[in-house]
Amino acid sequence: MKVAYFDCFSGISGDMTLAALLDAGMPLSRLRAELKKLNLGGYTLSSTRTSKCGIAARKVDIKIAKSAAHGHRSYSDIVKLIQRSRLADTVKRKALDIFDVIARAESRIHDTHVDKLHFHEVGAVDSIVDICGAAIGLDYFRIDSVCSSAVNTGSGSVVTAHGTLPVPAPATSLILLGAPTYADGPAVELTTPTGAAILKATASKFGPQPPMKVNKVGHGAGDKNFADRPDILRIFIGETDDSLKEERLIELQTSVDDMNPQTYSVVSDQLFAAGALDVVIAPVIMKKGRPGNVLTVLCSPRKSVELERILFIHTPTLGIRRREVDRVSLPREIVKVKTAYGTIAVKVGHIPGGGTKQAPEFESVKKAAYRHGVPHETVYRAALAGARPKMR
Repeated sequence: MKVAYFDCFSGISGDMTLAALLDAGMPLSRLRAELKKLNLGGYTLSSTRTSKCGIAARKVDIKIAKSAAHGHRSYSDIVKLIQRSRLADTVKRKALDIFDVIARAESRIHDTHVDKLHFHEVGAVDSIVDICGAAIGLDYFRIDSVCSSAVNTGSGSVVTAHGTLPVPAPATSLILLGAPTYADGPAVELTTPTGAAILKATASKFGPQPPMKVNKVGHGAGDKNFADRPDILRIFIGETDDSLKEERLIELQTSVDDMNPQTYSVVSDQLFAAGALDVVIAPVIMKKGRPGNVLTVLCSPRKSVELERILFIHTPTLGIRRREVDRVSLPREIVKVKTAYGTIAVKVGHIPGGGTKQAPEFESVKKAAYRHGVPHETVYRAALAGARPKMR
């Protein structure tokens, strides 16, 4: 499996990401050719070699023509621009995912719907180039999984279109909810909203570098010059054993003792619909001997904010515990098995070193059992028997 690991010891921004991908080996000519498919004019893109604290790195410069210097651009304008472009579908999806992360954070900050958002800094031409360029780069290297270190956000303050704001900026803070962050070094902004969104939309895990065979390293330079550290983003590109899937997830947990039991299934359905990977409800005895339930939700970091919102709105809870967890899982696939009761979907997990385990999908079995008027177990066993020969 192809993996990209972002080492954000000096933060991350859109241009640093783009520069690191170029330094790792993406040809500048390829990047320019792909960006032309956006039909976005009014800028020039160049790349130069530089040095930060004695470390060679690549710097990206995007110069905007006066005629293209828009004061703002709406979120819907950006979505249409990307959707109507000739970029590959995989690139479009990555770019739209990144902008979606920013839009959700900005809509929460300004208390408005995403469709009514007008971006300033992130709506500028250079930010569109940075984000689409990052998507192009990840697609160029055929990256299957992105991981990241803890993110150095910086500290102090930054001047924006909304005035002087604390670092990390409000959008950056919301975007990085659930991700490990810290502030170290000079009192300046090290991580921008664009850089944070690239990570949040693409990274499946935050923490130490995973075991991997590194084939390429890219150094992307920022604009700052520090005496004690290089202002660079490092990207390691390589391969990892894909016999097991490792990912960093978020576990949300709350204890409830004053909720109608019939409501749990409704809340569970809403959580799954919003992207929860698992929902578990376990009975407990709470303070003063009151019976209650612990509601645990497993999700990706980028889904945690929305799932917390659902818990706050649809349960009586006043507080939610949040922690990072590492999950390892088997590579899996869905196979279609023909039985006397119709075609049943069966989930197949591949065990490292050989062998498989099969589990017929509950809903698929349920529908077939209901349609034919037979016990659930009868269809389940038929699907299991049909799946085993396929796995030999």
